[in-house]
Amino acid sequence: MNRRDLISLFFLAGCGLSTAQTTTTDPGKDVIGMVTVTVYHATNGDAGAAGQRAKAASDEVVKRLTGEQKLKFAHYRELGKDTKPLFRSYENWAQPLPPSDEILLRFEAQSKLSKEKGRRLDIELWLSRKKILKTDAAMERGKPLFVLGPEWRGGRLIISAELGPIPATDP
Repeated sequence: MNRRDLISLFFLAGCGLSTAQTTTTDPGKDVIGMVTVTVYHATNGDAGAAGQRAKAASDEVVKRLTGEQKLKFAHYRELGKDTKPLFRSYENWAQPLPPSDEILLRFEAQSKLSKEKGRRLDIELWLSRKKILKTDAAMERGKPLFVLGPEWRGGRLIISAELGPIPATDP
C-alpha cells in the first residue's frame, strides 16, 4: 500500500468516527428545568441610585422580600435577569447583568426531590471573579432562593435564583 492510499484510508476512518460520535446523544445534556437569576437593588435611600435601566420590582417580589427582616428595605429595583437551562449532568452559568461578568451564578443539578416538586442544586455565587457563596439548596419551582449580596450605590444587591418548569418536549 502506498502512502497516498494509507492517508486516504485514515481520512475515511476518521470521517466514520466523527459521524458516529455526532449521532450519539449525551443524556447529560438533557434539559431538566430552567433557572432564572435576577439581581435586585434594595435601598432605604434614593431609589434612583440604581440607574436609569433599573425597573421597579414586582409586587409579589416586594411582598416576599419585606417579609424577611434582613431583606427589608424601602425600595426595590430589578437590575437584570437571565434564564438558563438546567442540564442533567453539566454545570451552567447565568450572567444576569450582561455584558458585565461581575455577578455570575454557577448551578448544577444534584438530585430530584420528588416527582414534580423540585431539585437539589449545587449553587455558587461569584462576585468580581471571586466565589463568595457555595451552597447545596433544595429548590422548588416558583419559590426563589434570595441571597443578600454586597453593598452597592447606597443600598444592597439581592440575588434571586428560581427553578422554573421543565420545557415542553416534542412527542
